[in-house]
Amino acid sequence: MREHLGFLKTSSAVVKIAAWIFLFMGILGGVSVILGKVPGYNPAVGYVVLAGYIFAFFFFYLIAKIADLLIKIINEIKKE
Repeated sequence: MREHLGFLKTSSAVVKIAAWIFLFMGILGGVSVILGKVPGYNPAVGYVVLAGYIFAFFFFYLIAKIADLLIKIINEIKKE
């Protein structure tokens, strides 16, 4: 497992960046639908879009945090 530490660190950073991008795009899209900037959509759809992207953010961020925890566990095992 120690040979995969570089991959785990890189993938954790990439997933965190993707999570923040999902959150930013979700807020941007959801708020624009809520404010009526997108014609043909009910403002309630904006709340659904916002909730979906916030869920995706927390899901991806949780995966990245689990990878960070796995890295810490591997490093603690390496010290012993």
